[in-house]
Amino acid sequence: MAPVLCSNQQVVPSLIDDRWDQLQQRAMVEETEPIAAAVDDCEAAGSAEHCLSRARLLVPVALDKARSAKGFPGRWKSIASKLERVPPCLTDLSSHPCFARHALCRELVQSVAATLSEAVELADRCRSGDGASVGKLQMQSDLDALSGKLDLSLRDCGLLVKVGVLGEAALPPPSATGARPAETEFASWNLRELLARLQIGHAEAKHRALDGVLRAMREDEKSVMAVLGRSSVSALIHLMSATSLKVREKAATAVCLLAESGNCENLLVSEGVLPPLIRILDSGSLVAREKAVISLQRLSMSADTARSIAGHGGIRPLIEVCQVGDSISQTAAAGALKNLSAVPEVRQSLVDEGIIGITINLLDCGIVLGSKEYSAECLQHLTCSNESLRRSVVSEGGIRSLLAYLEGPLPQESAVGALKNLVGSVSTDTSISLGLLPCLIHVLKDGSLGAQQAAAASVCKFCSTAETKRIVGEFGFIPLLVKMLEAKSNGAREVAAQAIASLMTYQHNGREVKKEEKSVPNLVQSLDPSPQNTAKKYAVSCLLILSSSKKCKKMMISYGAIGYLKKLTDMDVPGAKKLLERLERGRLRSLFSRK
Repeated sequence: MAPVLCSNQQVVPSLIDDRWDQLQQRAMVEETEPIAAAVDDCEAAGSAEHCLSRARLLVPVALDKARSAKGFPGRWKSIASKLERVPPCLTDLSSHPCFARHALCRELVQSVAATLSEAVELADRCRSGDGASVGKLQMQSDLDALSGKLDLSLRDCGLLVKVGVLGEAALPPPSATGARPAETEFASWNLRELLARLQIGHAEAKHRALDGVLRAMREDEKSVMAVLGRSSVSALIHLMSATSLKVREKAATAVCLLAESGNCENLLVSEGVLPPLIRILDSGSLVAREKAVISLQRLSMSADTARSIAGHGGIRPLIEVCQVGDSISQTAAAGALKNLSAVPEVRQSLVDEGIIGITINLLDCGIVLGSKEYSAECLQHLTCSNESLRRSVVSEGGIRSLLAYLEGPLPQESAVGALKNLVGSVSTDTSISLGLLPCLIHVLKDGSLGAQQAAAASVCKFCSTAETKRIVGEFGFIPLLVKMLEAKSNGAREVAAQAIASLMTYQHNGREVKKEEKSVPNLVQSLDPSPQNTAKKYAVSCLLILSSSKKCKKMMISYGAIGYLKKLTDMDVPGAKKLLERLERGRLRSLFSRK
């Protein structure tokens, strides 16, 4: 919207002033003719000061007529009390330094003058008996509408002065040379005025301002964020509850853009964005619901906000979107539920609303991969520490769905993590019959490093008996775990070494590890005494078992194990001293045999 330079407009012609005075005298003396024509003159004049003087003249007329109006005494008493508040509001507004040169002030005073004129006209109809001709209910409706307009005018005046909207939207002053301010200054002023217009005036004016704000956000988001104030954010949130469907959609779109920007999540939440977003999920249009659920996904990344969403009743609407939403909405809803499931105290509420069945269904039938991944992560959170929830997931077929999902070419870490949590909640025979081991082999071969780490941890949990260790060894896990010792991640090396150490307690598996060409070099490298290396204690356990072989001892020595073990002995790492003594004895024997 282009700025309106009110201060540069022509002074009101004296003819209009004379016309106003004539109308005012007739209204004060005869009290029979409407004063709406005076408001027309005010609008024609265009000057904020001129409109202000005319509005001030109308106040006593409207107040006198309201007090003497016949019928509906309660309504007229309320209207009169509001009219009494108009003069101080106009005084506060006119005392602002930006009053004379700001289009918002001129438009607001014009609106006040029009409302005052309407009050005079309605009071005249009540006094003359014309109100009966239009019907009692119609007059009641007209009076209620007038009262609402007065409320709006009083509110807008206060907002312009007290909340600082005029300060945010003020036109940049000209330079000392009279030159036009820089283009960026005018662009910033235009944005500030648009944001200010979100907060004042009637619904259609706010709608037009909202269109402009959306246009600006799409063209230059950074510029909008630079001038965005708390009052503007609050106005956008308020517009999400407007009666107009289109306004609600556009306001939800603007809020979504703000949430996705990552710059004002806390401000949105503190200004009360969650309840209207959740209401839109319940009863909004498809467009509004999509924007609302995307906003909730972004905002729920904060644990505190996730708790608030649950507290405001947001779980059930999110679950419903997962069931019936389109691909974008479904994925965003699944992402929001995943964020909520990361908060321990929210998990039981999620379960009570049926989250387990929903996530398993998404794993099986989700429209897009994103919703499946979020569902797997949700199951991982739900099963991380609660045995009761683990049994519930197992009873609803969660393991089967996770295994089916992991058959894809790029097995995801979250699904393997959920599977790891469930391994101990079913029998060995059930795990084997469902196909757990082939799935873990697939992950160790083709999964990301994080997925491989979760798979190795699953192997550790599965190998609780000699029989399970035998089965895992025969399945071909050992070469993959030995290779995993070369990973750059400390966590991955640690869990691989732990799995190998567990498997080697079964004698046949020890021989399989010995056969692997890289097992000794990789395990010796895992003796690194640095604090970041958490695999060293498991590597010591593995090498102790392999040290019964002369060949393996020679390899350990040649790869520098003794130097590592001396440092580990000083650090009191279990088994390090014993392994060091074995290697040193072996080295001495080797030296004597050479002599």
